[in-house]
Amino acid sequence: MSSKKGNNKAEAAKANADGSTASDKDGNGSQTIELKREIGLISGINIIIGCIIGSGIFLTPTGVLKHCEGSIGFSLIAWSLGGIVSMVGALCYAELGTTITESGGDYAYIKIAFGNLAGFLQLWINVMIIRPTAQAVVSLIFARYALKLA
Repeated sequence: MSSKKGNNKAEAAKANADGSTASDKDGNGSQTIELKREIGLISGINIIIGCIIGSGIFLTPTGVLKHCEGSIGFSLIAWSLGGIVSMVGALCYAELGTTITESGGDYAYIKIAFGNLAGFLQLWINVMIIRPTAQAVVSLIFARYALKLA
C-alpha cells in the first residue's frame, strides 16, 4: 500500500502542460497546484519589451522629432539614449528579481529595503494613483488615434 501512495505522489508532482505542478504537500491526499517560479529568455524579453514600449511609443515620435528641430539623426540618438537608460533599468529589475525572490515586485523590494511602512505606502500609491493614471493616459492615446481614423 505504501508503494502505491508513493506512486501517486510521483504522478502528482509531474509537471502539467501549462508549467504548473501538482503536489501532495499536506500529506492527506489533497493536491495543490503551483506554477513554476521561472521565466525563460523569450518570456523575459517579451515582458521587458511590453513594459518599455507600452502605448507611449505611438505618441512620442512626433514630439521627439519636433524638439530635435527636425533632425532625424539627432532624434535617433535621443531614442538610442532612451533605450540605453531603459535597458539599464530593466537590468536593475532583473538583478533585484534574482536577489530578492519574494513575490510582490516593487512592494517586496521596497519593503525589504525600507521597511513595512514604506512598502505599504508604495503599494497604496501605486494602486490609487499610479496605475489609474497610467490607464487614463493609455485611454487618451487610444482616443486620439481613434479620432484620427474617423
